[in-house]
Amino acid sequence: MRVSTVILPWQRWREARTTWEHADRLGLHAAYTYDHLSWRNFRERAWFTMIPTLVAASQVTSSIRLGPLVTSPNFRHPLVLAKDLLALDDISLGRLTIGIGSGGTGFDASVLGQPTWSPAERQQRFEEFTRALDALLREPASTLDGPNYPVVNSRQVPGPVQLPRPPLYLSALGPKSMSLCAQIADGWVSLCTSAANGAGATFNRLRRQAAMMDERLAEQGRDDRSLERVILDFESDEKPLASYDAFIDWAGRLRALGFDEVVLHWPIADSQFDSDPRVFERVATEGRETLRSWS
Repeated sequence: MRVSTVILPWQRWREARTTWEHADRLGLHAAYTYDHLSWRNFRERAWFTMIPTLVAASQVTSSIRLGPLVTSPNFRHPLVLAKDLLALDDISLGRLTIGIGSGGTGFDASVLGQPTWSPAERQQRFEEFTRALDALLREPASTLDGPNYPVVNSRQVPGPVQLPRPPLYLSALGPKSMSLCAQIADGWVSLCTSAANGAGATFNRLRRQAAMMDERLAEQGRDDRSLERVILDFESDEKPLASYDAFIDWAGRLRALGFDEVVLHWPIADSQFDSDPRVFERVATEGRETLRSWS
């Protein structure tokens, strides 16, 4: 079982680079960032974009994997994104992992002036976007006739460092997105949130999701361990960084549900991701070794 982090892109690079360097030194599996133009209560604070941040991070790190967790159709065309990601895969020497989601709602989704998508349209766009990105990252030349993201005789040369393409991890919480994930993804991302109510509700929901994913994989003729399973701690009702013991207990229950990787937010003071940096460092070092021994 692996330990990774999300580093929000809220600091100027002269400050942020030390965080990425430190994440690399700690030996974490991956350091991801969000792909937004602005985000929630950081809207009035500094916020930088995903691709330049990850390119810069790739130049001050050497072993940690990097990528968006997650990118989405909200303000991206898959061809332009694929070209950016191919460059990032090259610059990072093959350390890119690509998380994809359907995208949130609110000001970050409407900043380009597009009408609000219905849930059905958002799902349709997510599927078209994901399939297009999958193809564009594999193919040296592409023509795609999707209704939302057409591509006419594009070129993706020289292609990725990682073959046949960098790994795709899909954020999938419902039956349709899980089916898509089981068809084409290398990894599945779920969330540990406080959306469920009642004692044990979060883990009961995750248990049902894991069983549903097993069913979707079986439908595709895939072994249930052929898909990496990632959990992002996102404003959970539990507090895995409250103490080292709390983390070990939390991660152990996730391992029992079949998850391979846990992702924690790098501490940010005076935010919803505020936590004791000393606990985080112990989790990232001693905790990482403990979880590795469980494999």
